[in-house]
Amino acid sequence: MDNRRFHRVVHDARATVFGPGRDWPCQLHDLSLKGCLLEAGSDWQLDPGQTYHISIWLARDIEIGMEARPVYQNGRYAGFQCVAIDLDSATELRRLLELNLGDPALLERDIQALLRGV
Repeated sequence: MDNRRFHRVVHDARATVFGPGRDWPCQLHDLSLKGCLLEAGSDWQLDPGQTYHISIWLARDIEIGMEARPVYQNGRYAGFQCVAIDLDSATELRRLLELNLGDPALLERDIQALLRGV
């Protein structure tokens, strides 16, 4: 069952998860204001208490960087919850969501939910 409360955008982009002593090249499956779902080439070895840096390349010169913790892991797939994002990355993420949702009211609802801590 899907318990997601935020609208997600399916996007095919390359990403890298940077952890202590190990980096994982991966593919973005989907992205929201709250986090992302990534697929690695092999099983992950992630620590749920650890914060990782994630770089997502939407285009050659457009990167979204965030600090995130794994909240879901199943084989090659891992879901991450964003715990920090810089202003430039947040601006790119908002632009991507606006373009893909097509309805500014949906994005505004997600932003309000994020601010309320849902």
